[in-house]
Amino acid sequence: MTQIEAHQVDVAFMRRALELAENAWEEGEVPVGAVIVLDGEIIGQGWNRPIASHDPTAHAEIMALREAAAKIGNYRLCKSTLYASLEPCPMCAGAIVHARVERVVYAAPDPKGGAAGSVFDLLPTDERFNHRVSVDSGVLEEESSVLLKNFFRHRRQQQKEARQTS
Repeated sequence: MTQIEAHQVDVAFMRRALELAENAWEEGEVPVGAVIVLDGEIIGQGWNRPIASHDPTAHAEIMALREAAAKIGNYRLCKSTLYASLEPCPMCAGAIVHARVERVVYAAPDPKGGAAGSVFDLLPTDERFNHRVSVDSGVLEEESSVLLKNFFRHRRQQQKEARQTS
């Protein structure tokens, strides 16, 4: 596969992650989506659901990891790629390492809590782990950033309107 073809594959799977992020927004959650791909097939997908599920671990990546592991009948997801619309947090990075995901591709960096190079660098370089994950970033970064900015702008506007009516 050429580099251009590989990039096109990354874009296609990231588009699906962004579609899933929109599901999160519709549910009032921070719009983050994730898919797990193995041998060119999506085996797990998820979107942020901590509020709806009353589960602080229900991040998009965790939801996708759970579904993928159940689908293949193994918690080790060797040779898989995780696509996420936002850089994984430390919790998700830990789960990614334990699942033995081979590669992570994320769209937008998380300057407040990213664990793939923005704030922490847990995935590709932390030699204390027994598994390292290849990381690529910036695939559809603008689309993901706009989605997140619009969500938080909308949320602030709703909070402002709620304060004005109370």
